[in-house]
Order: sequence, then C-alpha cells, then structure tokens
Amino acid sequence: MFQIRELEMVHWDFWQAIKVPLDAQIVTVVGPNGSGKTTLLDALRTMLALKCSGRRDYKRYVRNNKENVAWLRGVVSNPRRDSGLFPTLFFPATSDEITLFCRIRKQGGDWVRQYAIAEGRIELQPGTESLLNWIGVNEYRRRLEAAGLTPAIAEVLALEQGDTDKLCEYSPKSLLDLVFQVFGDKQVLDHYHEAKLRLSEAEDELGKMEQQSSQLGLDVERLKLRANNHLEWRTMQDNAIRLESRVMPALRYVEQWGALRGNVDDWRGARRVLRERQQALAALDVGYRELETSLAGSRDTEKAAQAENDAAYAEFQAARDAARDTEKLLQEADRLRRLAEAEDGADAVKLNDRLAGLKDDEAALRQSLRQARAERDELNDTQSALQSGRAPMLPDFVRNMRAALDEAGIGHQLLTEIVEVRDPAWQEAVEAMLAPSRHIILLNKAGDRQRAWELGQKLRYRHFIVPDREPVPRARTGSVLEVVDFNADVPDWLANLLNRTQRANSVAHGQTLDGDWITRDAFHKERRGARDISVRSGDYAFGEGARQSRRNEAGRRLRELNEQMLADEGRLVALTRQITEIQQALMGMQAVVQLAARQDEFAAAAARFHDEQTRLQEAGARLAAAQSAWQGLRDGREESRISFETQRRQREALEAQIAELSAQLARQRDDIKRQIRSLRAARTQLPAEYVAAEHLRRLAAQYDSVRDVQREIDRIRFALDNQDWETDETVLARRDKLAADYAGIERDTDQHRRDVARTRELTDDARAAYINKLRATVRAYGRNVKRLGELAGIDVELDTPHLENDDTVLAQAGLTARFNFDQKGMMGLNDGEASGGQQVMKSLILLIGLMMDDANTSGFVFIDEPFAHLDIFNIDRVGGFLKATQAQYLITTPLTHNTNVYGPSELTLTTRKKQPGQTWAPLIMQTRRRVNAETADA
Repeated sequence: MFQIRELEMVHWDFWQAIKVPLDAQIVTVVGPNGSGKTTLLDALRTMLALKCSGRRDYKRYVRNNKENVAWLRGVVSNPRRDSGLFPTLFFPATSDEITLFCRIRKQGGDWVRQYAIAEGRIELQPGTESLLNWIGVNEYRRRLEAAGLTPAIAEVLALEQGDTDKLCEYSPKSLLDLVFQVFGDKQVLDHYHEAKLRLSEAEDELGKMEQQSSQLGLDVERLKLRANNHLEWRTMQDNAIRLESRVMPALRYVEQWGALRGNVDDWRGARRVLRERQQALAALDVGYRELETSLAGSRDTEKAAQAENDAAYAEFQAARDAARDTEKLLQEADRLRRLAEAEDGADAVKLNDRLAGLKDDEAALRQSLRQARAERDELNDTQSALQSGRAPMLPDFVRNMRAALDEAGIGHQLLTEIVEVRDPAWQEAVEAMLAPSRHIILLNKAGDRQRAWELGQKLRYRHFIVPDREPVPRARTGSVLEVVDFNADVPDWLANLLNRTQRANSVAHGQTLDGDWITRDAFHKERRGARDISVRSGDYAFGEGARQSRRNEAGRRLRELNEQMLADEGRLVALTRQITEIQQALMGMQAVVQLAARQDEFAAAAARFHDEQTRLQEAGARLAAAQSAWQGLRDGREESRISFETQRRQREALEAQIAELSAQLARQRDDIKRQIRSLRAARTQLPAEYVAAEHLRRLAAQYDSVRDVQREIDRIRFALDNQDWETDETVLARRDKLAADYAGIERDTDQHRRDVARTRELTDDARAAYINKLRATVRAYGRNVKRLGELAGIDVELDTPHLENDDTVLAQAGLTARFNFDQKGMMGLNDGEASGGQQVMKSLILLIGLMMDDANTSGFVFIDEPFAHLDIFNIDRVGGFLKATQAQYLITTPLTHNTNVYGPSELTLTTRKKQPGQTWAPLIMQTRRRVNAETADA
C-alpha cells in the first residue's frame, strides 16, 4: 500500500493555505485541544474520500472560511508491486510519486467535491485545475482501492477519536463484527442480512400478497355472490315481466278459449233445455186446457146438483118440521099422561134431586156444543184459507214471534213458505225429515241477527232463527233434495241434510245404499241407527200436498163434528124436556085436566104421524141421494181444481224457466260474441310463437291457470320487494374486473412465491459458501495479531469462533482474544487484570492487525491520542512497538503528555489555535528528528 509524503490544504477550516510534509514513518501531531489535530486528520480522510471523525463532514470545514472553493492536495508513494497484473499501485502511472487532488466548491447552494489523480509531484497553481482529469467520488474510491486502500483499511482509518485505544474493551461479538467489517466480510454479511431482510420482506410481501390474494378472493366471491344476486334479481325481473306481458296473456287467451268452449257448450245445453221446457209446456198446455174446460163444465154440473140438493133439503125440512110438530104433540100427550100418572104418588125430594142432575148434564152438554162449534168455526176458516190459497193459521208462539219481527222491521220467512215437494209420493218422507224444522225462521239479512236473537230471547222462541242462507246446491241423484224445490236460499246444513239422505224404495233397498236413507213411509236410517219418524197427514206443513192433506183432514173433522153436534143437540132437547116436566110436576100442574081438554088434538096428531114419518123418510132418502151426488161432484171438482192449480203452477214455473232460459241464451250469445271479439283482439297482441298451439299446450301444462301465474308473479314481486337485491348492473363488470385482477395477482403471487423460494435457496447456498471465507478471514486476522504480538513481545491467542450456516449461530458468534504480558499468564480483552499500557497495547495489536495485508506490507494508520493516560514505561513500550512495524503512523497527542511521546516520532507537527481577531489560524510548525549516519546505517 502507498504512504503519504505531503499534504497541502487551501481554505480548509481556518487555514488559508498550508503545506505539511508527512514523509516519515511516525508523524506526531501535537497541539492543545482545539488547535486542529483532528482537523488535519479529517483533511487526510477527505482527501482519501473517507468519512470524517465523529459527526463531522467535509462541508463543516469548508464553510468556516467563507470561501467558495477549497483544495486538498496530497503526495503519496507509488511503490512497485511484488506480484499481480500491474507493476505499480497507480498503474498506468509508473512514477515514484502520485499527486492526489480534492476540489470542494459551492455549486447550486451546496458543496460538491471532485477528485483527480496526477502522475508525479504536481504543485497546486492557478492553471493546474484545467490540466487535471476530474472524476467522481465512487470512481476515485475504486482507483484508491486498486492502489491498496481497501475497504478494511478505510474502515480502520475512519475509526472515531479515542476508539483506537479501546478495541480491547469490545465484546467478542463486537470484535468479530469489526474484523468482518474491516476485511469486507461484514459488508458481505450485511449484504447477506440485507438479503435475508429483503427475503423476509419478500416473504412478508408474499404473505401480504397471499393475504391480499385471499382477501381479493373473498372479495371476488362476495362480488360473485352479489353478481349472482343481481343476475337472480334480473332473471326474476325478466320472469315477472315475461309472465305479465307474455305468459299471462297467452294463458288468459287459452282460458278464454276454454271459457268460450264451455260457454258454447252451456249455450247449447241451455238451448236444448229450453226446447225441452217448451215441449213440456206444450204438452202441459193440452192437459191444462182440457182441465180448464172440464173444470168450467163441472162447476155448472155442481151448481145443478147443489140446486137439487137445496130443493131436497127444503122438502126434507118441511117434512121434518111437520113430523116434528106432530111428534111434539104426541110427546106432549105422553108427558101429560106421565104427569097424570105421577100426580098421585110422586116424591118431591127425589124429583128435585133428579132435576139437579139433569141440569148438570144439560150444562156439560151445552159446553161441549160450544167447543164443537168453536172448533167447527176454526176448521171452516182453515178450510176457507186452504181453498183460497192463503196460509193456514199458525201457532200462537209463531204468530207472536213474527209479529215482533214485523214490528222491528226485520224481513224474514218461515221454512214452510219456501218449500215445495215435487213428487207427492215422497211427501210423507219430506214432512218427516223437515218436521223438527217447520217453525224455523229465516232472516232475509244476516245483519239483523243480533236484534232477531234478542227478540227470540225475550219471547223464549224455541226454534232456530237462522241468519245465514246459501243458494241451494245441485241435488245428487237419488237424494231427498232431488224431490224438493226451494224458492229462496236456505241454510246450508238443511240442504246438505236433504242432499246426503238418499231415497230408498224399501228397507232392503236401503241396505244396498251407503250413508243415510229414508223410505216413502218415513223409515229413516242415519249414523245412530234407523227408526220411524212419520207424522200424521193432518200435521203436514210443506207444499201443496200439505195443503191438500190438511184440507182433507179439515173436511173429515167437520163431518165428525156435525154428526157429534146433531147427536148432542138431540140429547139436549130430551134433557130440556125432562127438566121441564119435572119442574112442572114440582109446580103442581093438573095434567089430567090438560090431557082431557086436548084429547082431539092428540088423536089427530096420532092419526097423521105415520104418513108424516113416511114422507120424512122418503124426503130424507132423496136428500141423502142429492147430497151424495153433490158431494161427489164437489169432490171431483176439487180434485180437478187441485190438478188444475198444480198444472197452473207447473205451467207458470215452466213459463218462468222458459223466459229465464231465453234471457240466459241471449246473455250467453252476447257473451260468446264478446269473447270472440276479445279473443281476436288478444291474438293480435301476442307474438306469433306464443299463438302456436304447441306452445300454448306447453304453457297450459306448465301453469294450471292464470291464477297460478298471478300467484307466481305475486311470489316474485313479494321476493323482489322484501328481499335484499343487488340492482347495480355495474357489479357484473366489477366482478369480471376483480376476477381478472384476482387471476393476475394469483399469477404474480405464484411467481413471487417461486422467486422467494429460489432466493431463499440461493441465499442459503451463498451463505454456506461464504462461511469458509469468514473462517479464512478469522485465521488471517489471527496470524496478524500473533505476528504483531511477537514484535511487541506479547503472546497472543485467538479462539476461532464457531461459524455455521445458521443465522442464530452467526448472530451469536464472537472472537475471543487472550494476551500474555511478561509471562504473567493469559488475560482476556477487558477482564480488569491488564494495566492501562497493556490495554493500549492490546488495542494497538488488534488495530494494526486489521491493517495488515499479505499483499500490502506497508501502509499508513491514523491513531488519535494513543498515549493518553499512559505512564512513561508504557509510552516507551508503545513507541517501540510502533517502530517495530513497517506501517506509517500519523499520531495525535495533546501537549500535556510526557515528552517520551515524541520518542518514536521522526516528524513532529505542532498545531496552534487561531488567535482572537485573526481570520486565519497560524501555520503548522515542523520538527524533524536528526538522524546520524550510524543510526541510519543501522
């Protein structure tokens, strides 16, 4: 390595221009604190492109003199190499000396330094700057490194002030780090650690990329879900629109066609029924007209028979009156005879008791007659009402309840008013089934139920008051409902009762039927069993059959009452006569006198009585014949009238049905025309593919009806309105972009993962290969310090650290050094057993060992105050050690030291402080040791 011969500083710190010789092995820079010793060393460091000491830098020094440019010029040796490609250190320069230039000038507000290397000793003159080839810092450092100023030496030369004598205080790990740092291995390790850090950062980045990829994958999935949600929303929207605008009109078109076909079938059926009704009406009109003519003729015949009956009755009454008068005279004669016979021996007390008994019998008989007359009047009224078509008298509790409802303004009907039995053969069965419900009241308005029920509660009405009524359902074939007509709505339970009960011709027939049944004579089978529920014919209450039965029952009862009343009246006449005779006997009348006085009258009466009885019997026979004929004609006419009324009602019903069917046909015809127009209009609104029969069949198979489509639309609309949907259609583009980004980052992550794996493999392989270099560096440093120890007479041992291809082992590795001074035994670096001089010797050995290089045996070292706190003996020992080495030393020392510090120095430079008021610092004084010939020869 080269050595420094001269240093020139222009505008460096407070030196205006100063040239310092450094052509000696040991140069001591002495001066008080603050006189510029470190400033001189920092000038050398700046000239060599090294870092300044402490926190100083070259800009600090050039700012102090307030000049725009500063110069550093150094002259160094250019020794020849013992080996290598180039013969000299600064090849192609081959001269013995080389001049180094450092120009620092202000440029753009900042200080910039440039360097130049010139062959030979070149002085700094005004024209020198233009003759030099200026280079940058990095190129300059590379040139110096090629000349022997290795990074290891540069690290040692840049040690802080006071650190040069404190290397022995380093820990083994710190010392090993310093060795590696000086020899360039630390930089490699730092690069390795940096590579590991970069690898860790890459792994972290890979982890972040994987995390980002994972998060992006989740985002992609979430966006896919949102996109799917949007697609589902759009599909549901499209389905709803398609169902509303296409499917529903098409199905409505299909249903309209079905409805049209059904209406046409109904119209044809109604037309067929109309023809049947018209034919039935025509057939019924023939019998009706015949009955009408027959009824008119029978009425005249009945009147003639009635006239004959009236004449026979008048003749009978005349004969009866004559016979009765004669009979009374004869009875009077018999009474007078009995009185005459009783006048002589009658008992008055017995006659009086008999009179009392007869009077009681008379009173009872009269009461019976009054009751019979009242019943006869009631039956006459009932018969008149039935004959005139008016409703018969109702029970008092029914009349009272109906009167209360009428007074409250509540419209109602009795069940008996709306029922008509179509088949008289089943009258008894219908009467039996409806007997418990004959007094049911049906309300016209369901809203009147509360007021009607309150009235029923008040009057204690024990029959149902029904507010709810339904149209009569279609009768099942063979059911009781099939033979019953209702002219108004009825309770559904009543209609269901009649509809589920089947008509059985006999009990044996009923056994073949499922469910409830009833025979004609009202033998009824239900779930609880079977029983007879028949009612008397006089209690019939429903329909024309009931009215006819009640009329017949009323006529029969009238005849019974008339016969009973005739008998009772005869008995009453006899009782009256007996009572009169007894009263007269008790009053003492002279019967013999009266009998004698009226003897002729009584004899004439007896003589004509036989003839009168004969005439009476003949008149009675004629009256009976006339009455029988008249009654027969009247009964026949009544039967004809009933048939006539029945046919009239049937005819009216048929005419009403024909009118209703005609109106219905007209309405149906209009509806069919309207449906056809609507279908034609609907067809024009549908696309051609929707009108195709195959497509319509598929739609009809997929959807049952328009209502099903509407339910599906409602379901879709409900889902659209009540669920969370993604309506932003840009989500699809964002999904695709995010998916593409995710695929890209997946590719980048995979590539980065492969790069990290490859980098980890290369890093581990590089470290494993560099472990041998580290071991060689430690061995070389060990040889250096041992050689320096031999020069200083000190035994030095270094423990080779354990170095393996492992981060933890390398991080924990340390270099342990032991020293043996004066054969007193080995001591460690900083174990407290060494003296101050020994500590300095340790540090110098460790320091200079860092500078030694087999390829560059010479060189220079900056040592800042190595003799601080040393006694005279140790100062001499350190000085002797420095002389024994071949390196050039630039040593600083303060003025307070012993003069022995100048012992090893060949050139002493003395610095002085800048005086107050002076612009520039004083020049550096030089003191060179005189060397005699003998010493030089030695």
